[in-house]
Formats: sequence, structure tokens, C-alpha cells
Amino acid sequence: MNYKDLYEVWSKDNFFNEATRNELLSIKDDDKEIEERFYRSLEFGTGGLRGVIGAGTNRMNIYTVAKASAGLAQYIIANGEEAMKKGVAVSFDSRHFSPEFAEITACTLAAYGITVHLSDELRPVPMLSYSVRYFGAFAGVMVTASHNPPKYNGYKVYGEDGGQVTTEAAAAILANIEKFDDVRTVKTMSLDEAMNKGLVTKFGEDVDKAYTKMLTELVIDKGAIERQKNMSIVYTPLHGSGNKPVRRILNEIGFANVHVVPEQEKPDGSFPTVKTPNPEDPAALTMGIELAEKVGASIVVGTDPDSDRVGVAAKTSENGKTVYKTFTGNQMGIMLLDYILNSKKEAGNLPDNSFAVTTIVSTKLAGAICKDYGVELQEVLTGFKFIGERIKIDDEFGSKHFQFGFEESYGYLSGLNVRDKDAVVATMLICGMAAQSFDKGETLFDRLERVYKKYGYGFESAVSFTLEGKEGLEKIGNCMVEMRKELEAARSSSDADKLIGVCGVNAVRDYASSIRYEFSDSVSEGTINLIKSNVLLYELGGNKGLDWACVRPSGTEPKLKIYFGCYADTEEAAKTRLEEIKSKMSAHIEAKL
Repeated sequence: MNYKDLYEVWSKDNFFNEATRNELLSIKDDDKEIEERFYRSLEFGTGGLRGVIGAGTNRMNIYTVAKASAGLAQYIIANGEEAMKKGVAVSFDSRHFSPEFAEITACTLAAYGITVHLSDELRPVPMLSYSVRYFGAFAGVMVTASHNPPKYNGYKVYGEDGGQVTTEAAAAILANIEKFDDVRTVKTMSLDEAMNKGLVTKFGEDVDKAYTKMLTELVIDKGAIERQKNMSIVYTPLHGSGNKPVRRILNEIGFANVHVVPEQEKPDGSFPTVKTPNPEDPAALTMGIELAEKVGASIVVGTDPDSDRVGVAAKTSENGKTVYKTFTGNQMGIMLLDYILNSKKEAGNLPDNSFAVTTIVSTKLAGAICKDYGVELQEVLTGFKFIGERIKIDDEFGSKHFQFGFEESYGYLSGLNVRDKDAVVATMLICGMAAQSFDKGETLFDRLERVYKKYGYGFESAVSFTLEGKEGLEKIGNCMVEMRKELEAARSSSDADKLIGVCGVNAVRDYASSIRYEFSDSVSEGTINLIKSNVLLYELGGNKGLDWACVRPSGTEPKLKIYFGCYADTEEAAKTRLEEIKSKMSAHIEAKL
């Protein structure tokens, strides 16, 4: 059926509830809006669904969630009776309709005979990942749109290891979803019936206790925490799911002076106190900083709605005044990496054959830090699922020892029992690192400067072009096509000077073709040993030979993203080079959109 036919079915058939039909009838004269809602089914990508909440095949609603769950059910059934018995762990965050979407997920899976462990209240991404492993489940579902604006929600699928499903599994689930051409053919049952039949059970306190105990085993430098237990901490869950688990672990390990931003404590899917509930945006910590100024806190920590990302601000002195400044995801990443490796080395418990993992668009200073401690650094594609995969391959089933993983977008992970970014363990580690710094008479910014002086100054930045709707997706796709045409022209002429509007491109990595093109007197080609992805990364040389820029469509938002990183012996040199490249390349790409 075309989009008009689908609209007619959804707006008139009594299979759809009254609220859905009324919402659709209200747009009956808006053909563009009807097309936007029905021109396709909401895309199930490598991690699941994410979209605007509303009625239609291209929206997040109980029907599209049920359809995705039916496809997941068929995938599980194909893996045998044991997979069906192991079942699925399901959790949800504070977003609009998250509880309802979690319930329809459970009820749909149950209707196909699959066991479900359903969270009895909102719990964050890391606890869902942990729950999959805790129950020995075959899969997991987390209802969340992470840090997106309030109009969004999403549906993330996890594998048996607790990490986001592999690319191959996602493709198989998608193939099963596509078999349900008509959402009216999807089976479901009531929650009461599913629970009475023993197909759905709810979990709660037992998992909370087990997860918290697991976190306490990852504490570093307990002595510093004990000596600095009265360190003043401000925490904000930004109306999300981190409130209880974050406060629980900080209390458990001994921090006795934690202040929670009262206006942002309770779950609220409208996120009324922030423009966007994203700790990557310094403005999200404004209320936390205001409270910190009142109570004299040393550190401010904020987690996003599903508590997988964390932003941090700390007290420092600037022009003779006390101020609170935020850290970038990369800055916090290299500090935590150095903190973990250094503390373990000094304690004599950094294992041989250790490794850390980061992404191709994260800071290149991680390499210098790992090299200093004799630790292998692995780089993976953007997305924490790939970090989780490396833990599974090289630690769980290999002979190496995972120490830390991070990505530039404020995601961090320590330990083996969670396989996605974990803002709860990250908050615990960040506060512990702050305690160690204060114990040594330094601030977190003193610590950052010490890392820079040892390993070199590095600064990264990113620019995003938001292009929503069908037209936006087409523009993003066309831009990547044009970028590759430029690359082909540069290869043909052995001249990279006009690429991306910046002189001095030494090499280009095209992750879609898995080829690295190196430009010198001629063009040579090398192989990239990562899965294929629609990403172009430009190696730009620079003072330390590490400068880079990268272009890719976002996998979770309607955005084209450009990342940059520049490195030098001085702060000024690195920042000057970064701004030059950022300005030229952004203008070059914007002209194509």
C-alpha cells in the first residue's frame, strides 16, 4: 500500500485505538504530514528503533513497537526452544510512553510464547544490560531515545552478552519485522494474562542489590574516598532514570555529602528544566552548577534520561574568581583512562595483556596514554556496541583483560558485567577520581593539565547539521555521495588539496569500501579491518601527525556529523589549528546540503 492507503487504514479501522484515529483525522488535510508519517516504516537500524512519538508507520507508537517485538520474537523462535525459555529482559526510562511501550513489548513477546523479565519501574540502560546477564536472558529491550528531545522515543535491542545486538542479528531481526506487512496481524495479549501464564515476571530490588554490589567491586583507591568522604557533590538525573542507582552507589561507597538538584530529581518525559536532556550540552548542567554555588560543591555530575551518558563540571579558579567549568567527553575520557591505568599500576594489579577501547572519532591522546602503560588501545567504529563486542571477543572469550572503554559523546565503561556505556559506574569513578585529586591537593582541572603536559595538548570538536524528515535524509545521503565523488576525483588526479576544503590531507579512510587511500606522489591503497560503515575519515597530519576530521550520518538522529581533532605541544597551537580546519571544512560541507 502507498502512504495514502495506509493512512486510510490507520485512521478508520477500529483495530487502532480511538486516540490514534483522532490524531490522524486531525491531519486529514495535510498531505505532506500524512506522507511524512506513512511513506515508510520506522527504520530498524543496527541498534533498534528511534523516532518521533505519534500515529503512523514512521512514528513510535504501540503498533510499531508491537511489530518490532513480533519480529524479535520470530528471531528468538528461530533460535530454538531454549532461547524462548531464556527469554528477554525489558526495561524503560522516563520518556513519554516508555512504560506503555515496555508493556506492549512484553505482551507481544509473551503472545509468541517467549519468557519476559519486565522491570517493575524505570531503570537505566546499564541496568538493562546487566539484567540480561543476570537472568541469563537470550536478549534485552530498552525503551529509550537516550538524550534526544522530548518528542522522541526508541527501542534498543540487546544480545545474550548484554551488548547491543550485532549487525548480523539486527539484519535478521529486521528481516523478520518486514514479514509483518500489516500490523493488524501481530499477536499480543494482556499483561494480566501474560503474568498469570508465567510468561511475564517483574524484577526489581534483587537486581538493584546485585548491580550495586557489582559496582562496589570496581572502586579504585578506596582510601582516597574514605579520606574525602565529605567532598561536596551535586548530582542531577535530568528528570531521568539515573536518580536511584547513582545515589545508591555513591552512598554505598562512602560519599556522605551528595546534593540532588530538586527540580530535576523526579522522572519527567517533558524535561521541563532543560532545552535538551543531553549532558553533552553544558547548558544541561546549569541548575546543577547553581546548586553547587549555593552549597560549595566541588563537582557537578549530570546523567541523561537513560543514564548511559554523563556530563561533569568542576570548581576551578579563573581570573582570580571561583567558577564551575565543564569537561568535554574526550577530556573526561583521557582523565579516567589515566586514572584507572595509573592507579592499578601503582597498586600492582594492572594485568599483563590489558587493553582499552575507544572509537575512531574520539581523542587520539588515548593512544599515547595506553602506550605509556603498556596497554593495547583498540579503535572501533562509532557506537558503544562495538566496544561491547571487543570485550566479548578479547576478554570474555579471549586472553586479554579489558580495563576501560569510552567514546567522545560522554559514554564510559569499566568492568565486564555491563556491555553498554554506563553513567552509573562512570559517576562512581569520576567522583572517586575527584577524591583522589583532592587528596593530592589538586583540582580536576589541575589533573587534566597534568595529563596534557605529559602526553601533549589535544582538542576535539564536532559540528552537526540537523536535517529532519524525508527531504533531510535525502540531503544527508546526497552529501555523502558528493564527498565520495570528490575522493574519486582526488584519487584520479593524485591531488588531495581540494578535498574537504582543507589543504594537507595525507590519507582518507572510506569505511564503506574498507579502503584507506594514502596520498603522496601517487595514491596507494590499504585495507581497513572493520565492518563497513558510511563514514569518511581524513588524516590531516599536523604538528604531531595525528590531526583528523571525520564525516558520517548519525545512526540515531536526523543529523550529518563532522568531527575534528588537532594535537600539538602547546594549547594555543592545537586550538588555532582546530578552529581553522573546523571553519573551512564545515563551510565546504554546508555548501553541499
